[in-house]
Amino acid sequence: MIYKMKRIYSILLFLFLFVGTICAQVTLKVQAPSQAEVGQRIRISYVANTSDVEDFQVGDFQGFNVLYGPSTSRSSSFSMTNGHTTQSSTVTFTYTVVPIEQGTIKVPAATIVVAGKSIKSGTANIEVLPASSSQGQQPSNSQQGGSNRQQRQQSAPSSGQIGSNELYMTVTANRQKIYEQEAVMLTYKLYTLVNIQQISGEMPQIDGCHVQELDRQAQLSLKYERVNGRNYGTAVWKQYVLFPQKTGKLKIPSITFDTQVEMQNHSMDPFDIFFGGGSLSQIVRKQIKTPAIEIEVLPLPTPKPDNFSGAVGKFSVSATLTPEQVNANDAATLRLVVSGQGNMKLMKAPTVRFPQDFEVYDPKENNKTTNTATGAKGNITYDYVVVPRHGGNYSIPPVEFCYFDPEQARYNTVRTDSFSLAVAKAKGQPVAYTREQEDLNVLSNDIRFIKLGQLKSAKSNDFFGTTNYWLLYVLLLIAFIIAFVWLRRWQSQNPNSWSVKGKKAGKVASRRLKKAAKLMHEKDDAAFYDEVMRALLGYAGDKLSLPTNELNKDNVIRELTMRGVEQDVVNAFIAVLSDCEFARYAPVDDPSMAKEKIYQQASDVITQMNASIKC
Repeated sequence: MIYKMKRIYSILLFLFLFVGTICAQVTLKVQAPSQAEVGQRIRISYVANTSDVEDFQVGDFQGFNVLYGPSTSRSSSFSMTNGHTTQSSTVTFTYTVVPIEQGTIKVPAATIVVAGKSIKSGTANIEVLPASSSQGQQPSNSQQGGSNRQQRQQSAPSSGQIGSNELYMTVTANRQKIYEQEAVMLTYKLYTLVNIQQISGEMPQIDGCHVQELDRQAQLSLKYERVNGRNYGTAVWKQYVLFPQKTGKLKIPSITFDTQVEMQNHSMDPFDIFFGGGSLSQIVRKQIKTPAIEIEVLPLPTPKPDNFSGAVGKFSVSATLTPEQVNANDAATLRLVVSGQGNMKLMKAPTVRFPQDFEVYDPKENNKTTNTATGAKGNITYDYVVVPRHGGNYSIPPVEFCYFDPEQARYNTVRTDSFSLAVAKAKGQPVAYTREQEDLNVLSNDIRFIKLGQLKSAKSNDFFGTTNYWLLYVLLLIAFIIAFVWLRRWQSQNPNSWSVKGKKAGKVASRRLKKAAKLMHEKDDAAFYDEVMRALLGYAGDKLSLPTNELNKDNVIRELTMRGVEQDVVNAFIAVLSDCEFARYAPVDDPSMAKEKIYQQASDVITQMNASIKC
């Protein structure tokens, strides 16, 4: 009886823990744009990572007019790893709202019930700007998911000409007066009222100046900024850190950026567009030019210290000696670490004064720095390998590192501690060596002294031209042919090889488009757009030999351009992907016509790419 009770208790405890674990993994997250305008339609979504939602409740949308919602959408995915199949599903509740007041508006929290347990989401804040005083096209932004694309296109300039106040770029320097070798950062900021598809431009070479571009890992994200009564989409496009190598006026030249902008095409007849004769949008090319600026570069104070390393910034130095006891002709390493920020990539290695009996090798440098607004930041390690040739007790004096601090406007010297090295007599060797032996007896006696004298000649090899020689030659030839045939057969049978994937990319994309057509007739919009995107990206990945973790728009554009694909085809491919991403979430006036248009465009662009790309 007691055994049965324990067993029942264990089963109930297991079920309780299991259900509790499942419930603990369920989350409800709110998704909303960070910025919006008064009167702009946006979407606010609540996403639960489960489809078993029993009830959904949300608070009052104060400061918003709710147009409609919630609209509910569900999605699920399957994945297989090492033979194990996992399934995940989500349900999304979406509201389409319009901000009616300026300021920071709080998005209310929502609550769902899963397995009898209530789960609450967090809240979000939206910065609401006043509506633009002039009708300008709002910028496209990955974070502005709720923006209505049709509304933006209607407000875009329709003449095909883009004014200087609709798209421009500014340049600012974080300092106007610096010292020679001191870092100054230039920031190029984009302001736009139009939908930019592509932008390119680089900093030209500047005489007497070392230039480093700051790494920008994150994707370009536009944020609203109100300028002269209009809400511009702004983004930091480029940032450069400059290290002037000479004094005087440093002139930063103007940079010309080439852009491609999507504009409305009012010259097209809607009747012709319906029958595939054109498009409501067109790509307009425009060059934007940044202003030139000047920065005053001051000379370093004189006289400069004799031990000045050329470093400008703030630094510290440390050192270690390993080992502290060695035998003669064995190696010891003095590791010197210079840490801080400044022109670290331009400074000289510190000078170390070793005893005269030491053989010193050039220091090995290990640079662990990253570019920042104040220059390179991190540390550089210098490893000095030395070989004492004679026994005794030696002293290595402190290592001094002199740098210029631009904030204090003076030279500072930092130093390490001194080191003592005890060198014992070399094992198995006399104390004194000839110079010829010392040159050959280096690190840890790896190379022994070579006895001079006449070398014995090796026996002549009579294998060439014999029967065994020709037999081995024939066997190697046969083995090569067999390996070649086997490799070709393996490539044809292995579906994962890139060559096979490239040849079958069109067929795979065709099957996915057929599945998308079926979903279109079944009016499953979300699944339809997902399948079209999988067909496009899957085709590009197989055709261009891109692994899944590198499959994104930037890599696809680069590979297509390297393959010589026409720019119009590349733009069409990216446009279809963008339309799918937008239509996946944004409501449209006529969903059936939009899906048919996207389906036809996807089919056409795959056909064009298939004709342009040769495996």
